[in-house]
Amino acid sequence: MLKPDHLPFNALRAFEAAARSGSFVNAGAALGVSAAAVSQQVKALEGMLGKQLFLRQGNRITLTDAGRSLYPSVESAMTELSMATRRLRAAPRRARIVLSSLSSVADLWLIPALTGFAQGAQLDLRVEADPIDMARDGVDVRITYGAQYYPDHVVEPLFQNRLVAVAAPDSAFGARLGELHDTDLIHTDWGRDYGVQPDWAHHFETVGDGRRVDAGQGLRVQSTSMAVAAACAGLGVALAPELLILGHERAGQVRRIGPVANPLPRDYVMITPNARARNRDVQSLRRHLLGVVGAD
Repeated sequence: MLKPDHLPFNALRAFEAAARSGSFVNAGAALGVSAAAVSQQVKALEGMLGKQLFLRQGNRITLTDAGRSLYPSVESAMTELSMATRRLRAAPRRARIVLSSLSSVADLWLIPALTGFAQGAQLDLRVEADPIDMARDGVDVRITYGAQYYPDHVVEPLFQNRLVAVAAPDSAFGARLGELHDTDLIHTDWGRDYGVQPDWAHHFETVGDGRRVDAGQGLRVQSTSMAVAAACAGLGVALAPELLILGHERAGQVRRIGPVANPLPRDYVMITPNARARNRDVQSLRRHLLGVVGAD
């Protein structure tokens, strides 16, 4: 007996096949069951709906008004399910590695760091802000700043970073911090979720320069990668983690101004769910990224 609060999938499938083929016999052949089984499912559906769906005339069946009203929706749903099943079967059988990262880390460090990774063609790279639900979203590895959002996962420190001031090599900005004007400074705002972030006043303090900074002057951006891009374009002097600007520095796109500040309070880390930590492909990715860090 079908319960009103249950979706009667088999009965709906039997109804759709019978309506499409014009007989219970043909519907049974299509579904791999007997005509009697199809008839029984349709009767159960009619009982649940309180409507007669077919006029039965010997071996012939004809849709009633109620049946004609129901059929388009059921046929559409069955087609959607069939297409979804075919897409799933056609999907690649080999599992892909899902790698998630903060935007600026992906732009400035992670993408170049993936050079030479053998399984790169089976890698899905996502850019998203913290926190994420790694289990729900199917993430295998997460690269981020600090591990405070992921207490029950495998945490591996990648690097402890220090802030450095950078500008375009041919820009007119001074060679020393003391020569910079407030209007020369690019301010980076990581958002309200970060209590400590690149801050010019704190930078000057940690390198022994107690000058006051007017934060209302200069360009303001929302990510480190934007700050570095603006510096490369000659729009000002940016504060950025030292390791994240090494590629631009080696390419001659930026030059340093002044000394490097004290280390940031948190490490950049690699997070892996415990359930995925022993996967061979995931282990290969982790070894590769740790090797890049060691080489830097």
